[in-house]
Amino acid sequence: MKAVVLAGGYATRLWPITETRPKMFLPVGENTVIDEIFEDFEADDRVDEVFVSTNERFADTFADYLADSPFQKPTLSVEETVEEDEKFGVVGALAQLVERENVDDDLIVVAGDNMISFDLADFADFFEDKGTPTLAAYDVGDRERAKSYGLVELDGDEVVNFQEKPDDPKSTLVSIACYAFPAETLPDLETYLEEGKNPDEPGWFLQWLQNRGAVHAYTFDGAWFDIGTAESYLDAVEYALEGGTLVDDDATVENSDLGDVVHVMSGATVTDSTLERSVVFPDATITDSKIRNSVLDEGVTLENVDLTGALIGSYTSITDGDGF
Repeated sequence: MKAVVLAGGYATRLWPITETRPKMFLPVGENTVIDEIFEDFEADDRVDEVFVSTNERFADTFADYLADSPFQKPTLSVEETVEEDEKFGVVGALAQLVERENVDDDLIVVAGDNMISFDLADFADFFEDKGTPTLAAYDVGDRERAKSYGLVELDGDEVVNFQEKPDDPKSTLVSIACYAFPAETLPDLETYLEEGKNPDEPGWFLQWLQNRGAVHAYTFDGAWFDIGTAESYLDAVEYALEGGTLVDDDATVENSDLGDVVHVMSGATVTDSTLERSVVFPDATITDSKIRNSVLDEGVTLENVDLTGALIGSYTSITDGDGF
């Protein structure tokens, strides 16, 4: 069995934090999302290789990261894009990877920005038992939120209908970016694209497969975070920190009030300030400030500011401000 970790996006909604950093490397507590995925695959003896599918812009970043990581299975596979408008779509990129890497085994595909509470080995067990294309499904519990995803209708654990980003959701059970494909279905990726079908969302490909044979859904309780916005990133941090606060050993916090869901990273200094639901990256300096619902990148300097809902890029300096 092979695996693919999709890491080719440009995460423009999280810029400037992710303009030069893959969002999969954003810390969630003491780990990163992609490390949790790698750990699951590393422990599963059925998975003998993990392809990390990324773009040319972040290829060197991933290469350096994997070279220094403890994981043995990941292999970098680079799609030929450097900008968002050059992307092939997820299905298109997956088809290219299958051809580029000569994949002819059963294949598990998971988005590198998916933070999920189940072990991917459990998903692989379910897939092996069914022997059909398989997706993971989660009840988001909110019809408004469900509009942003592909919905699935089940008969038992078999998928009988799809709704892709519907205006009027019939349920709140959504397909998350975690899929498995038997080896014999991989050539269908090219057939699907040759028919001019939507190359962007894997849900459309699963719907196409479902019209030709059985597709099953692995449903799970617990937690799932699709890290695409600052709010969803902070939600994932809240889950990882269990609503608490994390201050790295060599960070400095003096005469400050740290509320719920705050991570102050290595080398950062917080003095005479109030922080709540915020992430402070390494070597940032915050003085006499109030920060809420914000992400402050490496080397940021803030003095006498009041920020809410801010994304501040690395080495930005804001001092003596009147707030935002």
